[in-house]
Amino acid sequence: AIPPRDKYHGKAQSVSEAVLTRFSARAFLPTPVPEDLVRDLVTRAARSASGGNVQPWKVYVCVGDKRKELVDAVADNMQKGNMETPEYDVYPDSSRQVKLEAQYHGRRAECGKDMFAAMGLERGDRAGRMKAMARNWTFFDAPVGIMISANRVMNKPQWGDLGCFITTLGLLAREQGLHTCFQEAWAMWPQTTAKVLGIPDDEMIWCGVALGYADFEKPVNSLVTSRAPVEEVVSFLGFSKL
Repeated sequence: AIPPRDKYHGKAQSVSEAVLTRFSARAFLPTPVPEDLVRDLVTRAARSASGGNVQPWKVYVCVGDKRKELVDAVADNMQKGNMETPEYDVYPDSSRQVKLEAQYHGRRAECGKDMFAAMGLERGDRAGRMKAMARNWTFFDAPVGIMISANRVMNKPQWGDLGCFITTLGLLAREQGLHTCFQEAWAMWPQTTAKVLGIPDDEMIWCGVALGYADFEKPVNSLVTSRAPVEEVVSFLGFSKL
């Protein structure tokens, strides 16, 4: 069940509450997050599970002038039309004409429709939607920008480990009254991001994370995405019927 909206404010009081009140915040307050708190979050997130304890994640945290340098560099490239080759396809490979099955496409379409509706954007407002998309590369004004990368020798299982890391980070953030947004959109700017943050060529930029205090005055943060019924995604096998 979706918790009351006031539960999204302040600190989560349990793991379950952290899970239920974590959402993709797309508007943040300028309130700074202390360095010692950020250090504590990423240190504890590193306790996440990884196959063989490989711990494939590399983490780059930027605030202040360095964060602004990255945001400004991407904005300058966008203005000049200097697009980059993305690190990977965020969704199924369109170059191979792979189409999302109806159920998956429907979930993605519903999410986009509801998000733009919350922002007051009409379906035909292409300019407005592109502007909203571009806010990804401002970290949605979050004061802390985090970039997650991994060495290019890593394989698909390690991508799962990276997911464990950022999920743990997001839940730990809720314990401290913070919110996050996981942003694979940053994979669209690998060269610029690597140059500004000093990420070596042998690392693949996987995902950005916006971290800060959510601005609940902004309508976009009223969006709570749906989840498929458990019967649609889980098979319970071998249980005795009571």
